[in-house]
Amino acid sequence: MKDSAVLHITGRVLAGPEDVRDELWAVDGRVTYERPPGHRLRDAVTVHGWALPGLVDAHCHVGLDAHGAVDEATSEKQALTDREAGTLLIRDAGSAADTRWVDEREDLPRIIRAGRHIARTRRYIRNYAHEIEPEDLVAYVRREARRGDGWVKLVGDWIDRDAGDLTACWPRDAVRAAIAAAHEEGARVTAHCFAEDSLRDLAEAGIDCVEHATGLTEDTIPLFAERGIAIVPTLVNIATFPALADGGEKKFPRWAEHMRALHERRYDTVRAAYDAGIPVFVGTDAGGSLAHGLVAQEVAELVRAGIPPLEALSATTWGAREWLGRPALAEGASADLVVYDTDPRADVRVLAGPRRVVLRGRVVQ
Repeated sequence: MKDSAVLHITGRVLAGPEDVRDELWAVDGRVTYERPPGHRLRDAVTVHGWALPGLVDAHCHVGLDAHGAVDEATSEKQALTDREAGTLLIRDAGSAADTRWVDEREDLPRIIRAGRHIARTRRYIRNYAHEIEPEDLVAYVRREARRGDGWVKLVGDWIDRDAGDLTACWPRDAVRAAIAAAHEEGARVTAHCFAEDSLRDLAEAGIDCVEHATGLTEDTIPLFAERGIAIVPTLVNIATFPALADGGEKKFPRWAEHMRALHERRYDTVRAAYDAGIPVFVGTDAGGSLAHGLVAQEVAELVRAGIPPLEALSATTWGAREWLGRPALAEGASADLVVYDTDPRADVRVLAGPRRVVLRGRVVQ
């Protein structure tokens, strides 16, 4: 499609959960609901189907694999895989790689970066994070807040080899000071948390989001709801817990038992969080040991957990974009959208088979 061409989407355009249009035009890469002048219509390309805003993966690591940072060619393949799955907006929840070059590529998804993970010494995946001690936490948070796109990523808990189980990584006072520093820098803070112990301290310190959040209980769910702390459950990642437990059981039996328990109650945890009013968003945790392009599977997992289909769709479209401060299919917004053969509101599994992917007004798939 030429840069100057007009794209015409017909059928049903799901501009919002209750905003359904019959057509949309993309003119010079921007959304409009006004019919273009006749001379532009001669160049129009028509696509028919059910259109959604480009999907959001709010926990996705472009530039990482299981061993750390990867080269640009591998990062490109990861981003293209996400794009082909309909993911056109990524919150990169921590990466050791510099992926700023992606911003210059009009054929690749948009990325909102959280800088590099900040972890306690020897308390996270090797080669992923800045591994530091509590006295340096504020300085590193300020550094990553300035490097990122409005987010900072902490590692809130990890296995403690002495305890043989998951424990909190940071003292309460250090967490308070770090989150306050990030907010002073204009950044929001999220944290990797599997277990229960770190959640209250993080919440009371003013954290904005928690990744995974498998350790939420009836004690902390009301606190998260009261403070509007979002969660990104990454259920396709939590599905790996039993295999991880099997691999580590001989050395860390308490940790293995804990991981299995967190996995066993994962759906109940997510549903309880949703029922309490906690904002829930879609994230796959792709880029570590998980493949890219799993966004449709994660939406289906949220539905399996008991979240209504329309709300699960919002968690990867309208709601997710609003949360991240990016437009959906508003007049004048970038024409980033995905077209399907049938109504994804009736069956979210439709998301697994995009008919067309449109990025910046151009058909890229």
